[in-house]
Amino acid sequence: WAAWKTYLGRPETDVVRGDGIGLLGSALRPSHPEEALPVCEANLALRRRYWSHNFVAVDSAQTSVASCLDGLGRRDESLVLRREIYARQVATFGVS
Repeated sequence: WAAWKTYLGRPETDVVRGDGIGLLGSALRPSHPEEALPVCEANLALRRRYWSHNFVAVDSAQTSVASCLDGLGRRDESLVLRREIYARQVATFGVS
């Protein structure tokens, strides 16, 4: 929570603020996936809104949401997100 509280007052477009919310979601995910899910979803929304050109950041945030869903037993929803990530990566890098 400390990183998030420290950077909360910064604008939404501030990269460090975005990293703070991402760190909070990652920290909560293993032991509190139900609390981490809205944090990870907010992080994904920010990444899509302001850094949509940075596919690595968007994919990372989307992977965090998928991991939260896995932790909550919502495997079908997680699989949909992971397939979207895979499709984007194949479109960007090709099949290896």
